[in-house]
Amino acid sequence: MKRFAIVILIAGWSLAAFAQTQHKPDAAERAEEKPSQGEHGELEAWKLANFLLLAGGLGYLVKKNAGPFFEARNRKIHQDMLDAKVLRLEAEKRAADVDRRLANLETEIAALRAESQAEAKAETERSMKRTAGEIAKIQAHAEREIASAGKAARMDLKRYSAELAVQLAEQKIAARMTGDAQDNLVNGFVHDLKHSAS
Repeated sequence: MKRFAIVILIAGWSLAAFAQTQHKPDAAERAEEKPSQGEHGELEAWKLANFLLLAGGLGYLVKKNAGPFFEARNRKIHQDMLDAKVLRLEAEKRAADVDRRLANLETEIAALRAESQAEAKAETERSMKRTAGEIAKIQAHAEREIASAGKAARMDLKRYSAELAVQLAEQKIAARMTGDAQDNLVNGFVHDLKHSAS
């Protein structure tokens, strides 16, 4: 880049020098300077030689430096184009991937809904089975409690009936027991004891 700036500077300088050689003097300058015809031709020849030398040097520098500069610039542009192509292909690949995901998104959503409904149904069934099991356990426990309470009530009823029967029998016996009946019973009992002792 530095060389290119130097070449531009030299080119500007040579153009300025060439412009001075082409400068046409006005009438006052022509009147003051009236060189001889030979001096004028020699001056023109030196100016032309100076210009040709400067233009040749400038051409050489441009040829020497411009080629590699433009070649490097061309390589950079070519590399940038390749990089842009790679980036474009990557972007197209990502866009295709996003399009594919978006296309499958509706299917995935439907699958997730179906899965969640199946899970909810299965959980409802499990909950109903657990509830039915708990209800069955509670019923079995209640039936055992009822059976136990019924058995206890029957035993209480039998005991109460026995007590009532004993009380009624006592009352009947007490009502029928007279003094003669008691004497007969005692005599009969004593008589039985004598028989069993002998």
